[in-house]
Amino acid sequence: MPPKKNKTKKSSSAKKNKRTTRKKKSNFSLRRWLLKWIFILGLWGAIILSLIIVYYAHDLPDVGKLDEEFRTPKITILDKNGDSIANVGSLYGEYVEYNQIPQVLIDAVTSTEDRRFFAHFGMDPMGLLRAVVTNYTAGRVVQGGSTITQQLAKVVFLSPERTIKRKVQELLLAFYLEGKFTKEEIITMYLNRIYLGSGNYGIDAASHSYFNKSARDLNLYEAATIAGLIKAPSRYSPLNNFELSQKRADQVLALMVDNEVLTSGDILRATEGLGFAKKRYEVGVKYPYFVDWVKDQLPDYIGRRKGEVVITTTLDPEIQKVAEESLAASLSVYGKKHHLEQGAVLIMSPQGDVLAMVGGKSYRESQFNRATQAYRQPGSSFKLFVYLAAMENGYTPEDVFVDEPIEYQDWAPENWNNKYEGEISLRNAFAKSINTVAVQLAQKVGIRKVINTARKLGISSDMNKDLSSALGTSEVTLLELTGAYAHFANYGKSVWTHGITEITDMDGAVLYKREDSGGHRVISEKATANMNDMMRNVVTSGTGKQAAIDRPAAGKTGTSQNSRDAWFIGFTHDYVAGVWLGNDDNKHMSHVGGGGLPAIIWHDIMGQINESKTRREIPVTESAVKRGREPKSIWDNIFGR
Repeated sequence: MPPKKNKTKKSSSAKKNKRTTRKKKSNFSLRRWLLKWIFILGLWGAIILSLIIVYYAHDLPDVGKLDEEFRTPKITILDKNGDSIANVGSLYGEYVEYNQIPQVLIDAVTSTEDRRFFAHFGMDPMGLLRAVVTNYTAGRVVQGGSTITQQLAKVVFLSPERTIKRKVQELLLAFYLEGKFTKEEIITMYLNRIYLGSGNYGIDAASHSYFNKSARDLNLYEAATIAGLIKAPSRYSPLNNFELSQKRADQVLALMVDNEVLTSGDILRATEGLGFAKKRYEVGVKYPYFVDWVKDQLPDYIGRRKGEVVITTTLDPEIQKVAEESLAASLSVYGKKHHLEQGAVLIMSPQGDVLAMVGGKSYRESQFNRATQAYRQPGSSFKLFVYLAAMENGYTPEDVFVDEPIEYQDWAPENWNNKYEGEISLRNAFAKSINTVAVQLAQKVGIRKVINTARKLGISSDMNKDLSSALGTSEVTLLELTGAYAHFANYGKSVWTHGITEITDMDGAVLYKREDSGGHRVISEKATANMNDMMRNVVTSGTGKQAAIDRPAAGKTGTSQNSRDAWFIGFTHDYVAGVWLGNDDNKHMSHVGGGGLPAIIWHDIMGQINESKTRREIPVTESAVKRGREPKSIWDNIFGR
């Protein structure tokens, strides 16, 4: 008879086997449950995805557009009176076949726009993931995830609007293109159709315009320059800003090295034989800075279409002449003395009609538009948004602050004259452009509210999210800033700065017509009245006294650090005008501040163009200032203020 302990061992072993069997059965059941739900969810996901595809695919554009003539004819541009100011059109070169395109250009474009172009199936998951991570890290959209195939689909078939529908259709069309054409055919169509700045479509037109040669003969640096244009054609055009285009080309070369299609040694030889041709505007074009600005916006209004078009604009030739002559005379007389080379002027109606635009001293010397493309520090003219945020959050012009030395996290802002006033009202602090008070006010209101205030008035440029923004350290354009001030001339109602009122075809059929809705309120009546009261005080007794004319006027001076930028932005009842002075290389001027030469130019221009107008008050309602209770703006209702 076996020992008893062996029996115990056998019993323990049996129990262990039973537990193992039960565990296996449990694991098997869990796996079956997971597989079941994975299958169910996958099935429903496939059904939902199919429905989405069907929904967005039912009205896909006609793919026959690939065979249509894509070159647009001449464009006739008229001023506000209906007189012709330009006959221009897009520029196209020859259609360059794939085997004629320099390999360095193909490498430059794929390295910059779509490094896995020859490997993916129309969508690049890795590139999309990289873009998401990059944008999340940066806190804003700095990189796109679209492939070259998707970009071709957008250029040929779709409008530029940013909607989910357009993105889904773009992806579906990209799959179609990948199935129908070879990679070589896709990139050839892409390079012959894309917009490359200064009115040029396709690589051959850009090559002739910028380098006086066929695209077939581009060298490495020229190819990098053209590839760099795709991201922002107008901004990086060599005709608009040659130095910026060179910096962008250097970025492209670095991307090519990163993509292992170029070596560091190749870059040293890249600039050999670099050619550059300054394009001359065709004879007969008046007001070229304005014409360029309007022409570049045309696709946003009517997309790409066949047939000639006529654009009626907001430009007023008489006001344009005054602006041009005043700026030219001032630069001629004072430029050398004050180490000043450039300037820009914008004049618009309170509703945002751009009546005059001077983008620089000479278009023939530089096509870069300093009114719309130059991002510069606004200095104290940015305080408008600080004080408005305060007025909308309970402060009044009579509130008293102490102007004294202050410090925030090792930063000690100082006043421009290094003097301190002690106790001072907000009205007088604004008029005298006291820096310490503006920073204290921004700190109390919150810099985020200040930035949101600037955003709702049309400032779309990136802004610093620290207190230095209160003193205008974030860069903006003259167009943005002047448009923001126009809200106050428009009684606190919304303003959309624009230069186009109507677009028709040659038969007179209307393709676009601006409907003036009068705008909706974005600033309360009380805040509008308070701000206009303070801006009028700037002109009557503050830093902007040299802007004063023979009728009520309001505005604000601005000078960036070391006098690199000088501004005066202001308005009367009938017009809003902005003046900027500075140097393209960002060198400081000598004794030029916003209250000096910019205010004098503003005074000269506004004095002339207002002369024929009836003398009327700006939107300052004394009862509104005193009342304290006003209808809420649309923004107050949205944010529950």
